[in-house]
Amino acid sequence: MPELTSGFSTLALVALLAYLLGSIPFGMVITRALGLGDLRKIGSGNIGATNVLRTGNKGAALATLLLDAGKGGVAVLIARAMAGEDAAQLAALASFLGHLFPLFLGFKGGKGVATFLGTVLALAWPVGLACCATWLVMALIFRISSLAALAAAGSSTFWMLGLGQGRMVILGMILTLLVYYRHAANIQRMRAGTEPKIGKKD
Repeated sequence: MPELTSGFSTLALVALLAYLLGSIPFGMVITRALGLGDLRKIGSGNIGATNVLRTGNKGAALATLLLDAGKGGVAVLIARAMAGEDAAQLAALASFLGHLFPLFLGFKGGKGVATFLGTVLALAWPVGLACCATWLVMALIFRISSLAALAAAGSSTFWMLGLGQGRMVILGMILTLLVYYRHAANIQRMRAGTEPKIGKKD
């Protein structure tokens, strides 16, 4: 963990603002704006980019991916610039929790993969790139987004240690556990062989 250098009031404000930013459901905003329907009634019902892709609109899916990643990254970068590394890590966690349990959707949010990658990229870009590469390789081989996500999250703490970012390990472990928790149903479907492939609409 980084050294605590920011005051309690600063950290509390960072956590609140990062959570609210993370709570913005960009997938739902984009699909509604484009007239693609209610995302919660499409495919898996998830609000993330993978489910947006099931609408058949690749541009909307890409925009969702970038914005969901960006909100985590922006929260980290602003917190770091305004306060310090302790605030940056807190912002990463708070924005991630915002996406998983958003205030604007009754605390029923997404699975956090894009936001996870965005926060890690902003905290330490070499680790973020390694996690993105892990996701991409697994996705290309197996064509299962959830499996790629689990692999990227699961490998993150090893990348942190291997790339000299030991101060991030505790945060990395917390984020990884949350990713696995949110993917519990996906894990069950993978065991049953019923998890859908990337791009499959049904």
